[in-house]
Amino acid sequence: MSTNVSKQKREALLAKLSELREAVKEAPELQATLDELQALVARPSYGLVFEQHREEIEEVLDTHTPVLCEEADLRLESGGTDNLLIEGDNLAALQVLRTTHTGKIDVIYIDPPYNTGNKDFLFGDSFVTAEDAFKHSKWLSFMDKRLHLAADLLADTGVIFISIDDNEMTHLKMLCDGIFGAHNFIAVLPRVTKKSGKDHTNTIAQNHDYVVVYVKDRSQPIFCGIPSEEEGYPLFDEYFPIRGGYKLNQTLDYDSLWYNEKMDFPLTVGEQSFVPGGSMEQHEKRHAGDHKPKDWVWRWSKEKFEFGYENGFVVVKTGRDGKPRIYTKTYAKATISNTRPYQVVYKDRETPLSSIALTDNRFSNDNAKKEITKLGLENFGFPKPTALVEQLLSIVRNAGTVLDFFAGSGTTGHAVMKLNAKDDGHRTFILCTNNENDICRKVTYERIKRAIEKNGYRADLRYYKIQYN
Repeated sequence: MSTNVSKQKREALLAKLSELREAVKEAPELQATLDELQALVARPSYGLVFEQHREEIEEVLDTHTPVLCEEADLRLESGGTDNLLIEGDNLAALQVLRTTHTGKIDVIYIDPPYNTGNKDFLFGDSFVTAEDAFKHSKWLSFMDKRLHLAADLLADTGVIFISIDDNEMTHLKMLCDGIFGAHNFIAVLPRVTKKSGKDHTNTIAQNHDYVVVYVKDRSQPIFCGIPSEEEGYPLFDEYFPIRGGYKLNQTLDYDSLWYNEKMDFPLTVGEQSFVPGGSMEQHEKRHAGDHKPKDWVWRWSKEKFEFGYENGFVVVKTGRDGKPRIYTKTYAKATISNTRPYQVVYKDRETPLSSIALTDNRFSNDNAKKEITKLGLENFGFPKPTALVEQLLSIVRNAGTVLDFFAGSGTTGHAVMKLNAKDDGHRTFILCTNNENDICRKVTYERIKRAIEKNGYRADLRYYKIQYN
């Protein structure tokens, strides 16, 4: 529904409505219609506006309270982390979780219906088709209720990842801006779905979708990097056993930093003397005031240089211009502290996840299908690979409790168990899904059960079914 109404036109409409309100005092049955019209024209001219649609589950929740009842015969125990699988409508499940887990969920990953019009989005008792005039508003109404509850569940350091494609990408972004705050938007990450394939529209083959990322509070320390590859540090010295390899890709002097006379001083290495840029004449001119806003300076203070030189972080080698220059070693597992007194800090280097990292083929749907087949389960729709969820979880600093309320084939639960096995973690998961076509029992539950049995994962599972009081 468009709200592109000019300010002047809106004011005119409001004035006309006031006249009509006087005119219908003798017809009170029209009052509700007038109230609705006034609310419509009073809406802001920018933002996401959609028709609200009521779901059958809301009728149930109006008069009944959802509760969790355990199916004890489906409990799995292997002496590991405590995890939950909830069978039932996820709107009801989220309402239950709001009473027990408000502010306690660290990560949410969901793979909601993409609303393609090809029997992937069931609203009420029928699928939403491409011809449905309310296709987008039904989907937005459906997601709006669930994402508001999800926002309540997130911890202050929480993050939500949402898979989506072009059908609702634009609408989802605006919806999330309103729920989580535009300032808490982090990124839209393209993900490869398949490397090749025919597109029957004869336009452009669609080989990707997206992961939309928001956080509860951007000011919180939420993300960590991914370990740098060892092959990126190809050089070795006597410190290799504790510092790893190193690379020489940074000179100590730069001409792209803001000029500061205090960072423009002579240095001596052995019998060689150095100034930033290599020219004593230019060095003296700069100190006389003849310098650019950004000009040659050292990156380190003299005190830090002396510490670095004494502890093996400095090398003199010939540069591309044939002149000797001071280079600093970048070690894989060690660096110099930023504060005095300087000391060597040992820590594996990390790099931020690239915004195009998910275009690697290991994140494609082809790999997801292979994972399910290996567990002896039939192919299920368009599952996501565990590698995708593992990668997303690995960049969250405190991914203690992970929620997926569109659990489907159980990828998120499987991924949590795999990641725990890799890094000796103690993450737990909560999965919610309905039991349409017996998916919860025959796919989600079976996948978790078989993954535990086949791989020896230390994970317990309690199976709950939603009932209504």
